[in-house]
Amino acid sequence: MSLKRSVVIVALFVAGLSSVWIVAQEYPHAFPRQGVTKLFENERLTAWDVRWLRDVPQPFHRHQFDMAGVYTVYGPIRVTSPDGTVAGVTPFEVPRPYFQPKGITHKEEAIGFPGAPEREAVMLDLKDVSFPPVTKAGVPAAFPRDGARKAIDNERVFEWDYTWTSGVPTPMHFHDKDVVVVYLETGELASTSPDGQVQNNPHYFGFTKFNARNRAHTETLVKGKGRAIIVELKLVALGMHAT
Repeated sequence: MSLKRSVVIVALFVAGLSSVWIVAQEYPHAFPRQGVTKLFENERLTAWDVRWLRDVPQPFHRHQFDMAGVYTVYGPIRVTSPDGTVAGVTPFEVPRPYFQPKGITHKEEAIGFPGAPEREAVMLDLKDVSFPPVTKAGVPAAFPRDGARKAIDNERVFEWDYTWTSGVPTPMHFHDKDVVVVYLETGELASTSPDGQVQNNPHYFGFTKFNARNRAHTETLVKGKGRAIIVELKLVALGMHAT
């Protein structure tokens, strides 16, 4: 075999290995990473408190789950794709409900002058699970209702922006879906069940909680202010959600 032919064969072999490496390359999931704290995890989702820290390099990552959430503080970030493309920076108002399908690959790093705010958000990794629907005769569903603005509606979630009025109880309603509530103010809600039992629930900016489906109540703002982004998890069949 000639030296020239040998060199060609070796070059093709190396090129083949490189192609295999590119195809097989994997990226870590988006979370956890520096600046991210797990709030809680259950059978439906994992909730994360996310802060984009200035001057902290971040790795490329791939979102392995559909993700819902809300930006609570705006700060500029640089989003870079694996091929080096950098997305433009577009300011937005907060709170900003958010949804992103799984499979997105990029890295995100805070930018901006000293003293500029760091972006913050609550992000929810939605697990691939499904549950049968639940109903309660004679009690309307929690949403839609007066004062609730529908921000997002897709195969996985509804996201509602809702503000409670001090001293005014909501209509008695039934939660047919699991929900995550991200509070945007500091105050206290009194929750009253159909049998008259009352539970007071304090909240503060950024406080995030999971409430299971199959419950009825009315709520009254008894202290401070009350506004939240409420994420309803739809009862979808496996394999039918956005990818």
